[in-house]
Amino acid sequence: MKPETIRIIDIWGGRIICFILTCFRRLADLLRFRETTSQPVQKILFIKLIEQGATVLAYSAISRAVQMVGRENVYFCVFEENSEVLDILDVLPQENVYAVRHKHFLIFLVDIIGILHKIRRIGIDAVVDMEFFARGSAILAYLTGAKRRAGLHRYTSEAPYRGDLMTHRVQYNPYLHTSKTYNLLVEALKMEPEEIPLVKIPADQIAEVAPIFIRLHDETKYVENLLTQSLGQKIDGPIILLNPNASDMLPLRKWPIENFIRLGRHILNTISNAVIVITGAPAEEEDAKNICAKIGSPRVVSLAGMTSLRSLIVLYTVADVLVTNDSGPAHFASMTDIDTVILYGPETPKLYGSLGNHFHSINAKLACSPCVNVFNHRFSPCSNNVCMQMISVGEVFDKVQRCIQKRRHRHGEHNSTGQNK
Repeated sequence: MKPETIRIIDIWGGRIICFILTCFRRLADLLRFRETTSQPVQKILFIKLIEQGATVLAYSAISRAVQMVGRENVYFCVFEENSEVLDILDVLPQENVYAVRHKHFLIFLVDIIGILHKIRRIGIDAVVDMEFFARGSAILAYLTGAKRRAGLHRYTSEAPYRGDLMTHRVQYNPYLHTSKTYNLLVEALKMEPEEIPLVKIPADQIAEVAPIFIRLHDETKYVENLLTQSLGQKIDGPIILLNPNASDMLPLRKWPIENFIRLGRHILNTISNAVIVITGAPAEEEDAKNICAKIGSPRVVSLAGMTSLRSLIVLYTVADVLVTNDSGPAHFASMTDIDTVILYGPETPKLYGSLGNHFHSINAKLACSPCVNVFNHRFSPCSNNVCMQMISVGEVFDKVQRCIQKRRHRHGEHNSTGQNK
């Protein structure tokens, strides 16, 4: 199913199902004891179906759950194509990751029923819904039968309705970074559900850290060889990665392709020994090749579609600077020490900024921006992303150049492979 289809189903079908299940829950409360229990949490399931980059932001929250109940007792439900990042984070056993296929609705339904059966069989007693105000994840959390269910609740806000299916209802705070919100959802599991709204603890007590990617020697050699073979020449200068895409889920986040082309030309004309690498998914392979052709230099190459997610992150450890729209690669890069220049418009780094000390945000800061948020299902009325178009090539180039200069000062000159010493 396309992202647009999933959203429409979630909005219209989800609203009705949430209402029905809320009525059922109210009736059940009248007929028996409340669902919550005083017993300590034993097994925790995270529900985060979309966006691998957001899973990186959830690393601290998952680690906190592991501290609470042990690694073998933490589980994760995710769309199949987004599960690879969990393997890289290596914070959970692979068998504890439940991947959901969703190319066709019937396949999606079969997988969900099968996963619910597994969840109930192993006795998961706590669920953390990290999809904010999505209805599908709230419905799934309720159907697990877990006695504790932590998720966002709108209370008196004009936020999307998704019933009253959580036992531990956390108030959404739009002034907190997303990774902190994920942490608070886990902390809520330890609180009394009668406390409204959750969570009444100082936000500064919640620390967010980026995971550290550990590369293997063979992986580094493979990526270095791939670079030199693709370029057909020795690399003796800085390596700058350009990631022109921002996924089809939020196309408004894309900086114009012409600007990436102009940026590439400017970098190569100004930094005589620089190398540019275009990255992207397999579906972007042809577009990436066209960008290379338009930049028109033997010092630019495309690796779009030629790397797995893991080898892409290895590439980040070899390269110097990544320029990207606000998308998954910005968060994957936070696991390494590459300097990342991230272009924001429809969303804000205050909520979705990468973790760590090596990201540099550029934002035109229009009065209408950010226009994509949890309150509008991330559906913006905008059809002309001036907020991205107003970010100039010169501004991005200046940021790239400063990053390279700082890296030279910090690490010294590059060796023959372009990897920092």
